[in-house]
Amino acid sequence: MSVPSAYLAVVAIWSTTPLAIQWSALGTTFAFAVMARMVIGLALALALIALCRIDLPLHRRARQSYVVGGLGTFGAMLATYWGARYIDSGLVSVLFGLTPLVTSVFAALWLKEDSLRPARLAGLALGLGGLALIFVTNQEVAGPQAVYGIAALLLGVVIYAASLVGLKRIGDRSPPLATTAGTLVVAVPLFVATWWLTDEGLAPAAMPSRAGAAIVYLGVFGSVVGFSLYYYVIKHLEASKVALITLITPVLALLLGHLANGEAVQPRVWLGAALISLGLAVHQGREWFARTAAADG
Repeated sequence: MSVPSAYLAVVAIWSTTPLAIQWSALGTTFAFAVMARMVIGLALALALIALCRIDLPLHRRARQSYVVGGLGTFGAMLATYWGARYIDSGLVSVLFGLTPLVTSVFAALWLKEDSLRPARLAGLALGLGGLALIFVTNQEVAGPQAVYGIAALLLGVVIYAASLVGLKRIGDRSPPLATTAGTLVVAVPLFVATWWLTDEGLAPAAMPSRAGAAIVYLGVFGSVVGFSLYYYVIKHLEASKVALITLITPVLALLLGHLANGEAVQPRVWLGAALISLGLAVHQGREWFARTAAADG
C-alpha cells in the first residue's frame, strides 16, 4: 500500500472513532468499553500475525516501541473514553485537532524537525480556526462536568502527541502489524486492570446492539487496521505531518454525524472546511505534493 493510500485509510477510520466511542459506552461503562475494544484488537492482531507468519521482533528498538506505544495507547485512550462521557463527539474531535501543535513542539524538541516554521504555524492556525468555527459554541461546551471532559481530552492529546514523536524517535522498522500487536500486549493488561479496579470485574448484564457493534468495530478497525496503517504512515512521514490527520477527521466526523444521527450541518461548517483545507495547503506547501507524487510513482 502506498503512503497516501494508508494515510487516507487512517483518516477514514479515525473519522468514525468519536461517534463509535460514545456508542460503545451505551449501557456499559467507559472502562469496560475501552477494555473490550482492546482485547478484541489484541486477539485479532495475534491471529493475523500467526496467519501471515509474521515474526514478533524482540530486539531493543522493537521492545522500546511496544512500551512507548502501549503506554501512549493506554493513557490517551483511557483519558479519551473517560472524558467523552461529558462532552459531545464533535468537541472530542476539535480537541484532538490540537494535536498538530503539540506534536510540532515535541518534534522540534526531540527530533530536531523543522516543524515550527512561520508558514507551518500559520497553516496550523488556519486549520484550528476552521475547527473552532465548526465545533466550538457555547452550547457545545455547556454543562457542569464539561470542564472535566475537556481537561481529560487535553491530557489525552498530550499523551498521544508524545507517544507519536517517541515512536518516531525510536525508529523501529518492525512490520506495522507486529508493532500493533506488541503495543496491545503492553496496553491490554493495563486496561483489564483498570476495568477490574473501577468496575470490580463486572460485565454489563445487557448491552444494546449498537454498543456491541461499536466495540467490535473499534476493536477491529480502530485498534488493529487503523493502528497498523498508522504505524506504517509514521515510519514514512514526519511526525508533524502524521498529526495533521486530526485536522481532517473532525470535518468528516461531523458529516457522518449528520448522516447517522440527523445532525444539522450549518453553513459555518462549509466555511470551516474551507479554512481547514487552506490551512493544510499552507502547512504542507510543495513538499507534501512532491512526496505524494513520488509515492504514487
